[in-house]
Amino acid sequence: MKTIYFTITGCNHHLGTKFFEKGMSVKLIKEPDNEWDKEAIKVEVDGLGTVGHVANSVHTVLGESYSAGRIYDLIGDNATGSVVFVLDGGIICRLHERCIIKE
Repeated sequence: MKTIYFTITGCNHHLGTKFFEKGMSVKLIKEPDNEWDKEAIKVEVDGLGTVGHVANSVHTVLGESYSAGRIYDLIGDNATGSVVFVLDGGIICRLHERCIIKE
């Protein structure tokens, strides 16, 4: 199975990026009622709540990461991932393989 990466964006609207560390677990939660994006996936960290969203724009997706639209139908209502890189433009994470329900 192919490794799927995604970018967390919008962190500055929440707590910033300074607390992110390689290997940290994140939880993805679909937001079908999001008024701006019907494929929105928010990202939470235990104990902190919402820390950003999965990037869903060519302007915010870094490298070969999947956008929220590309992974939306691959996961259930929620999924988990791990931080791989902490960059100035966003956080790159790996989607946990066990969370992929459809490929």
